[in-house]
Amino acid sequence: MQLDPPLAVLDIAKKLESAGHDVWAVGGAVRDTLLGLHTGDWDLATSARPEDVRGLFKRTFPIGIEHGTVGVLGADGVLYEVTTFRRDVETTGRHAVVEFAHTIDEDLARRDFTFNAIAWHPIRDEVRDPHHGLDDLKAAVLRTVGDPADRFAEDYLRVLRALRFAGHFVLQVDPATWSALAAATPQLGILSAERVRDELLKVLSKTPHASAALEMYRESGVLAALYPELQAVTEAEDAWTVTLRAVDSLSPRRPLLRLAALLHATGMPAARAKDLRGGFRYTGHERFGALRARAVMERLKASNADTEYVTNLVARQSDLFPPDAPDAGVRRWLLHIPPSLVNDFFRLRFALWRGNPSTRGDRDLKERWSHVRKVLATKPPLSTSDLAINGSDLKMLGLKPGPRFGEILNALHQRVIDDPALNEKATLTGLARDLAEPDGAVDSEDDASA
Repeated sequence: MQLDPPLAVLDIAKKLESAGHDVWAVGGAVRDTLLGLHTGDWDLATSARPEDVRGLFKRTFPIGIEHGTVGVLGADGVLYEVTTFRRDVETTGRHAVVEFAHTIDEDLARRDFTFNAIAWHPIRDEVRDPHHGLDDLKAAVLRTVGDPADRFAEDYLRVLRALRFAGHFVLQVDPATWSALAAATPQLGILSAERVRDELLKVLSKTPHASAALEMYRESGVLAALYPELQAVTEAEDAWTVTLRAVDSLSPRRPLLRLAALLHATGMPAARAKDLRGGFRYTGHERFGALRARAVMERLKASNADTEYVTNLVARQSDLFPPDAPDAGVRRWLLHIPPSLVNDFFRLRFALWRGNPSTRGDRDLKERWSHVRKVLATKPPLSTSDLAINGSDLKMLGLKPGPRFGEILNALHQRVIDDPALNEKATLTGLARDLAEPDGAVDSEDDASA
């Protein structure tokens, strides 16, 4: 069964075997290739010890040498991981203490799922499949290696990995594996926030149909254990269905945008109130949602930048200007939706419409999006720094630096927002001179926008 790896992988394998070491291709590359999928992550397992690997190859990197992994730079410039056979000697639910082993079978026995426990010998073209992973692949079944309860107890991250794999590869979870998986969900709290976050981002970035894994998060109890904010959404009428559709309609290349879509309805349970027709309304759910989105992002130890991005999108998800707004109205809207966020704001709005087509149609959104692009193309002055004059020019008028500077520049900015043609140095200097007079009126932002 020739799997056709890169030539650099064959070269590394031949060099190890020539030195007397057993070597096998393992893991995701073997699994994905057997499934007919493209992969670039070829990993090798070997009987060679790390020091042997580093002695055989000129360009190596100790990327995980304490666990037996050495990075070998192939002739194609790609870094390949070469790991010494290992077996577990102690597990804690979060990580394993391992020691080096002597055979590929020992190494495969410590792996999580049967389709990840298939090895292929690149020299002899031999498949090693002691746990019948090939049969499970053909049957589209996800099954643990050995006893499911033991496998999950060794590392509870395997619960999340199982759901991600099952969703991504469209697999049925073996009943015994599912039962053990669901029983293990109360233990997920012992996992580090970083590992939990990375698994969620893999769900959002690896497959267009992320909803499959996310729905299994709900069914298995993972949402209740790790994301109570999302568990509450599943109980708010059709909000969960809309959320999953919205997530799937966005590109996996934008996992953070998909995360904003996933969290967009988290404020709905708190905002839920009866309306006059006997139904429910969710007025102001965006504000509650932003608080919950921030809490999730902080709990996952996301970066400040990622937290602000997701929180801002959730908070502003419904902040659309009127369809008949003039250009000045769109410019004022852009004062609150930064240009850097505009594209993703509309992507989110379109996704939410696709999730719930009964709402205002996409034609309306397209018209507003076209209007925003037209206004942005004029490069409107969206901050006082875009004005044709600055503090130095105000000094030239004899004004002393202080709060008055900011008041005058803000007043000028409000006028320029209404009429960008005013944004010329001579014009603004004259207006600033008038405002600087003792009885000159400096409009507040609220007055100017009234």
